[in-house]
Amino acid sequence: MSDSKRRDFLKATAGVAAGAALGGGSALWPADSAAAEYKLTPEKGAKLRLLRWKRFVEGDEKLWMENTKKFTEKTGIPVQVDNESWEDVRPKAAVAANIGSGPDLILGWLDDPFQYTDKLVDVTDLANYLGAKYGGWYDICRTYGMHGKRWMSIPVGIVGNAIVYRDSHVKAAGFDGIPKDSAGFLKLCQALKAKGTPAGFAFGHAVGDGNAWCNWLLWQQGGKLVDAHNNVVINSPETIAALEYAKEIYETFIPGTLSWGDPSNNKAFLGGQISLTANGISIYYVAKQSPDPQMKAMAEDIQHARFPIGPVGKPTEFNLFTQMMIFKYSKYPNAAREYLRFMMEGDQYNPWMKAAIGYVSQPLKAYAANPMWTDDPKATPYRDDAAVTLSDGYAGTLGYASAAVMADYVVVDMFASVVSGAKSPKDAAALAEKQALRYYKV
Repeated sequence: MSDSKRRDFLKATAGVAAGAALGGGSALWPADSAAAEYKLTPEKGAKLRLLRWKRFVEGDEKLWMENTKKFTEKTGIPVQVDNESWEDVRPKAAVAANIGSGPDLILGWLDDPFQYTDKLVDVTDLANYLGAKYGGWYDICRTYGMHGKRWMSIPVGIVGNAIVYRDSHVKAAGFDGIPKDSAGFLKLCQALKAKGTPAGFAFGHAVGDGNAWCNWLLWQQGGKLVDAHNNVVINSPETIAALEYAKEIYETFIPGTLSWGDPSNNKAFLGGQISLTANGISIYYVAKQSPDPQMKAMAEDIQHARFPIGPVGKPTEFNLFTQMMIFKYSKYPNAAREYLRFMMEGDQYNPWMKAAIGYVSQPLKAYAANPMWTDDPKATPYRDDAAVTLSDGYAGTLGYASAAVMADYVVVDMFASVVSGAKSPKDAAALAEKQALRYYKV
């Protein structure tokens, strides 16, 4: 960041943090000035191990490791970072929690912390410090990060999910852009298939893409897993309507989406097999960074849009939430807290978010002023993910049940069974109800 942009950014973050919409607070800079405000003494001889998900965007991992190296140089605390596939982080975290041994910190997903709330270090003081300094946490962060009145994790951000499409292909199909309503969206997908430039969305066990896409399918028709009182209500006319919609739109997809994991649609899009999907900004990032002229041309053609709105009449988006947790079995909880603080401070967080061109969007409101969100307008749709996303287990509260249902892919499998022809919508909804009731006990 140039000196002039840095000065502009400092003014912007200070202004945003002080705004009434953000609930007050201050966005101080540089982060080093805050070290005295939140002071911990790391344990003597401390060393840390972090388990985190593998990057989809090279800049994410590069800057994360550079920031980690800075932490070690400053504190003398070595940090081993283990990168695992998205699908493997959740079960490995659960195993570590159950056996009481493993990584000190986990960069994990969604409401996983609710599966082992009594095994996590309380990070309330740190969360309050960061919130007061950087304009406050978005509401969704409190939903995922807090158990009762205590913070059990530090939100790192939202791995946003938006509609990713080839603008020229959409126009060739007779549309100026992505329709604002789900009925029009179905017509667009039908037109794309007719043109030989089909869409493709994951119906496999994809932590990010499958969950995001299938929850939107359910919610946009008014269906939901549970009501506000955590009563299981998934077996409903609205769910049946969502399943019927899914059957229609699945017929327009490229073959093979029933087995797609998180990398699958990236590969299909960049390989020219599909021209529309739902994903983070990683597809655009890879095309933009490629030395291949054809990839560069594709990057110019790629656009992003928010999900259409269904008959329910309001946005019903679901985005992947990621947060860091410290297990109580760690011998170095203070060192782990200090690592979390360091990585979330502006001197580290803002360059990291910029390097990943917004693949992870901010959990702290002051960081919305980062100029990267408007320097490239194609990144802008991802900026407000934290403000618009619903949580899994909607419309109920988070807890062990919602985490378990998500981990078991109950909603994703319900849709997959219908679009594959294995079950009727009625039978699939009934089975999902039965599966959910195993966790949401009456």
